[in-house]
Amino acid sequence: MQTIQDVMTRDVQTVSPQETVQRAAQLMDELNVGAIPVLDGDKLVGMITDRDITVRSTAAGQDPGSTKVTDVMSTDVRTCTMDQSVQDVLDQMADVQIRRVPVLDDSGKIIGIVSLGDVATKHTADVDRALDEISSPSEPDRSTQQ
Repeated sequence: MQTIQDVMTRDVQTVSPQETVQRAAQLMDELNVGAIPVLDGDKLVGMITDRDITVRSTAAGQDPGSTKVTDVMSTDVRTCTMDQSVQDVLDQMADVQIRRVPVLDDSGKIIGIVSLGDVATKHTADVDRALDEISSPSEPDRSTQQ
């Protein structure tokens, strides 16, 4: 059985909740990623995604140079541990329709991130099924965070 430590990306770049949305977007561009974990010190407090920036900030007319990450980030973050099976995490991703999951150690410190792309390139079993479930249409999240 393959575990998350076999497929995860290590050395994850993070942002603080007080960084601007513009800085988060620039970092995403530099790293060619669509999500960045948000840490307050060593504690994972959220994730900011390109979708969060587009829907919660840009579409709402907020100034990316002054809007803080904390104002638009997702706070209900699903996580996993490096010893979980790839299948368990794929099932979790499919259940809540997410494409990336931070990997935490036993003390709750972030040690990596696993994306659907990581799994697809290193573990092909059941990826098609997970992708179908993750990509299924769901009700839009119309909640606003101010």
